[in-house]
Amino acid sequence: MTATDDRLIVAIDTGDAVSGLSLVDRIGPAVGFYKIGLGMLTTGGLALARELKDERGKRVFLDMKLYDIGATVEAAVRGLVRFDLDFLTVHGDPQVVRAAAEGAAGSATKILAVTVLTSLDRADLDANMIVPGDLAEITVERAARALRAGADGVITSPREAAAIRALPEAAGRLIVTPGVRPAGAAAGDQKRIATPAAAIRAGADHIVVGRPVWAAPDPAAAARAILDDLAAA
Repeated sequence: MTATDDRLIVAIDTGDAVSGLSLVDRIGPAVGFYKIGLGMLTTGGLALARELKDERGKRVFLDMKLYDIGATVEAAVRGLVRFDLDFLTVHGDPQVVRAAAEGAAGSATKILAVTVLTSLDRADLDANMIVPGDLAEITVERAARALRAGADGVITSPREAAAIRALPEAAGRLIVTPGVRPAGAAAGDQKRIATPAAAIRAGADHIVVGRPVWAAPDPAAAARAILDDLAAA
């Protein structure tokens, strides 16, 4: 384990920027990469992103899951990349990905396409009137289409990571897996999960872990335990 193992991304889901920054300070140098999600947007999330980049020297993943008409997505991305983000998410529909890639052109921000949310299963897809078929196959096909549209990588559950890594389109692209839980941790609102080591072995470049770290009595120790698991992988 090293303090610079950025394969672990800790999701800051603490509710506001002040508590988020407190969490980062409690974890200290063990973690260098943090995710700020949509739930933090109205409680100082962008200010937190800037603080982490400029004052703490951390990498930042802004998980906005943008979805709109092309011109709107392109404009939103063009504005967000000014925050010197490392990763930014959009929904994996090809037209959305293409617009986001245009908005990010000339920046260092990587556009990651969401395939199928890790909180969803086949019953959820049915309720949403998504095309019939195997969820894993749909996820892999969405990944392939997003990568062909210009995504720098994809967000997918660990269960589909190996199949996506095997795609020709995935060569040199990123796979980031939420839905990661250390052995024995509660699944929470995730339905398609795996342990940190299993996700990396399946082909993930980065794993995203939230509650098992920020809700732990000692977040730094929880993060170090996950990093030890990754090192063993």
